[in-house]
Amino acid sequence: MNLKQAGSGADVDERLAALLTNANAVRAITAAVEGTIGPKGLDTMLVDRFGEVIITNDGVTILDKMDVNHPAAKMLINTAKAQQAEVGDGTTTTTIMAGSLVSEGVSQVMRGVPVARVIEGIKYGVAKVLTGVKERARTITEVNDPILRSIAMIAGREHVDIADLVVEAARLIGVEKLNEYNFKLSEIITAEAGANNEVFMGVVVDQERMTQEMPEAVTCAKLLLIDDALEPEEIEDEALSTEAGFKRYIELQDEFKKNVQKIVSLGVNVVMVDRGVHSAAEEILTDANILVIERVSAKDLRRVADHSGARLIKRTGLKKEPVDIEKYLGTADKVYQDEKLEQVRVIGGNGKPMATILVGAATEEVVGERERIAKDAAASVQAAVKGGYVPGGGSIEVAMAREVGKYRDNLKGMAAYGLDCVTNALKQPLSQIVENAGFNPLEKVEEAVTTQTTQNCDSLGIDCDTGEVADMLERGVVDPVPVKLHAIKAAGEVAVAILRIDTIIKKKEEGANAQKAGAADSAMPDF
Repeated sequence: MNLKQAGSGADVDERLAALLTNANAVRAITAAVEGTIGPKGLDTMLVDRFGEVIITNDGVTILDKMDVNHPAAKMLINTAKAQQAEVGDGTTTTTIMAGSLVSEGVSQVMRGVPVARVIEGIKYGVAKVLTGVKERARTITEVNDPILRSIAMIAGREHVDIADLVVEAARLIGVEKLNEYNFKLSEIITAEAGANNEVFMGVVVDQERMTQEMPEAVTCAKLLLIDDALEPEEIEDEALSTEAGFKRYIELQDEFKKNVQKIVSLGVNVVMVDRGVHSAAEEILTDANILVIERVSAKDLRRVADHSGARLIKRTGLKKEPVDIEKYLGTADKVYQDEKLEQVRVIGGNGKPMATILVGAATEEVVGERERIAKDAAASVQAAVKGGYVPGGGSIEVAMAREVGKYRDNLKGMAAYGLDCVTNALKQPLSQIVENAGFNPLEKVEEAVTTQTTQNCDSLGIDCDTGEVADMLERGVVDPVPVKLHAIKAAGEVAVAILRIDTIIKKKEEGANAQKAGAADSAMPDF
């Protein structure tokens, strides 16, 4: 490709082409999830080349499993994933708003508005929206607030049983725990085919006891958690071939057995290990009637430690004196294996209160979707406790569209057209919700805007059953503030990033990738 002179018509055309290409890719991504939003949203079927099928209504799952190569599309998908990681819900709203901002921005550029002015207006508008949403937040001070169940029902896609499980768990854990920075309510959820719905104070370890000869249940449990393998220290093969090396090997084996005997002497009756357990240790612990669970995940090990009050120890830590090892032990009322679900439960730990939500599913095919639904509900409930809530159903976005429109005269020049992009994008969630419900989106959005204005009420939206204007707060249709704030902020950021791209250039391969691509690119013209 020959370099073109700056300012030429061809240069302008190519920059618009890059913008249009990116906008089309973003539109394709948006189209993949927009049909799922709202109470009348439908499911999407994802099929791979082996015929494996996932049927889901979850926006981030759809985006994550899509086969996507376009870089702008990947930017939007990564934004949705970031939304999921940060607040656990709102990915579809983020995607729809980002797609609308890009589409509206491209339309303005095609009309002759400079991209810089469009971006200026979008940034200004998004900042005003974030401030407005924060000002309208309603706080939750206790876990018995009935609004939490409404939030769980909406995020849980009207699954009553899942909403009840999540709310019950939130009540067991309490406001203080829900407000902890590192605690995520969604992480205490597990779904199992054939299980009964259940919430209990305790921790589930997704492993079984090491052998059938070990006890199935232990009461008054004394736990030792080894963040390592329960095996002797290793000797390199070369060292073993020498007399000194072999002698050292025998010493390490004897030392290891003595260390395992310390576990028995301390009265430990439950041992959980991050990795494998040596056969010598297995024999000693089995003879002592100790329940051993090996290959426990790091996440489960940490949760058991928190719940039981134990401290994780390395295998080298077993060299310490018994009185020092005892400081690492935790306690619990009961540890037992659920034979049907093939998992171990730790109940009544003397450390931090920990709850587990067990979501039952009829078949293996629906386990994943039930778990995703429960995690969305849990994330939304926790977000509402942390940051409050605002009217949902697209009503708060329409209210913000009305509010942002008042600032249009504050902007100089063409930046006002960028503000128009924000105004129109804010109406898109409600537009898509009512369209999915079978109503005319233009008519219903305008009806909501007009009624909000005449009644001076920011919580008015559209009832998806009747198509009539309704107060979302009175109906219990609300959204957590952190979810809404992150969705608007993320949508604005990714839209600006995409609109700023006016040239697409293929990057040369570097390192190992260069050799792989060399043969394939040998016939291509140089840039």
